[in-house]
Amino acid sequence: MSRLDETLPFIPVRIAVLTVSDTRRIEEDKSGDTLVARITDAGHHLAARTIIRDERAEIAAQLRNWCADPEIDVILSTGGTGLTGRDVSVEAHRDVYEKEIEAFGTVFTMVSMQKIGTSAVQSRATGGVANGTYLFALPGSTGACRDAWDEILKWQFDYRHRPCNFVEIMPRLDEHQRRK
Repeated sequence: MSRLDETLPFIPVRIAVLTVSDTRRIEEDKSGDTLVARITDAGHHLAARTIIRDERAEIAAQLRNWCADPEIDVILSTGGTGLTGRDVSVEAHRDVYEKEIEAFGTVFTMVSMQKIGTSAVQSRATGGVANGTYLFALPGSTGACRDAWDEILKWQFDYRHRPCNFVEIMPRLDEHQRRK
């Protein structure tokens, strides 16, 4: 069972929030606000925040730009993970990933099943790694963002979380690039 080892220090990470929407503005971005509040309440740093249209190439370009920024450790996107024609966040993320974290989608579905039952099958939440940066595509609802953070990401981005967490392996995410 997971637990926090209080003898270890908390290590804040730098997290960027990307909202994918054709209609929302920052003032109306409740899902983005939910993520920002949870990120900062947990003691992490908000590294960047923006809204971008549901355009695969634009989303992928923004993800690549942030992955190239040494001041960003994690990117959380919200929106565009559904099944409609305009939902292209998952495809854009996968265009960028070097490695996909397949279990993230599975665990997110398990969490969602407890909250929304079989409607969880309509989400395509995904996670991956690129250029030493973690990327996660979350649904656009505030509830889904809250569940993803509270039930999964909060723990994985806490260095004290045992038996393991994402923070402890961050220095090794780009080791393949250093071997050249």
